[in-house]
Amino acid sequence: MLRRADRNWEHIMTRSLRFAILAVAMSLVAATTAAAQTAGAPSWPAKPIKAFIPFGAGSATDIVPRAVFDLLAMELGQPIVIENRGGAGGTLGVGAVVRAEPDGYTILANSSAHAIAPWIVPNLPYDTAKDLAGVLMIGQNANVLIVSPTKGWHTVQDLVAFAKAKRGTINYGSAGVGTATQMSAERFRLSAGIEAVHIPYKGGAEALTDVLGGRIDFYFCPISTALPFIRDGRVLALAVSTPARASDLPNVPTTLEAGYPDSDTTIWYGVFMPAKTPRAIIEKFHAAGMRLLATPQMQEKLKQLAVDPMPLTPVEMDTFVAREIAANGKLIKAAGIQ
Repeated sequence: MLRRADRNWEHIMTRSLRFAILAVAMSLVAATTAAAQTAGAPSWPAKPIKAFIPFGAGSATDIVPRAVFDLLAMELGQPIVIENRGGAGGTLGVGAVVRAEPDGYTILANSSAHAIAPWIVPNLPYDTAKDLAGVLMIGQNANVLIVSPTKGWHTVQDLVAFAKAKRGTINYGSAGVGTATQMSAERFRLSAGIEAVHIPYKGGAEALTDVLGGRIDFYFCPISTALPFIRDGRVLALAVSTPARASDLPNVPTTLEAGYPDSDTTIWYGVFMPAKTPRAIIEKFHAAGMRLLATPQMQEKLKQLAVDPMPLTPVEMDTFVAREIAANGKLIKAAGIQ
């Protein structure tokens, strides 16, 4: 999770100011890495790049990177061929990248689940923090706490009051054990002091279907997936998981505003390469990605997906991921997640 100081900073940033800072950061990165690119990666990329996405097509972890890769391929001058390789909490796809030649032609697109797997997948055959290097942070968005209108809850406090009155009878859905959707729910559950039975699904689509049908009580759904159903009134949005309100749901409070401290989570999407990939290639990919993210066309695409900028350098990204892994470990231990 972002540090408290980072979160406070995010509170006061408007979308337009973040985009301005993103453009400035892109220019600085491009200028400072030009020499390294010329010396160490003058001909890269010279062939198509293969991108592994460790979850199924249609998931938020699939949709967001695809939106970027379509245009990034043109920026790099080579196709980016995407392969969805799901299974084992996303670790099958990650493992394929870890084992690949560190030549810049195999990349990983992953989400917050990347920093959760080390704690829930037994005998993980790689070290998440050491075997992969951050290349490009695409952005971040919220999970939104949704319920069926048939439940009769109009606020987070309504849900919590019911859960406490009917202790042990409420449940929540997730896209699977150890996913970011479960992490958001567990952080909220612990803060609210309620009991809730976890019902893991094979993916977010199944969980959303059962919220619509009233078969599960609540679900922290990726905002980009939930928005159409919120707008047509098929589900109610009670709160968002981020420290600040989501620009697409300005009237929906955060879980913090609702009175539940330390209940906030940020869902992020990033690109990684094997750790031994030459830094010149990493920096060249990063610079191309930053140029693309600063364009109005890409900004509009990400806005449609409710994704806000998160401009980090590769080194900052590695530090951020290591911090995320440590924070998730504490949460998983406290929640007793297996």
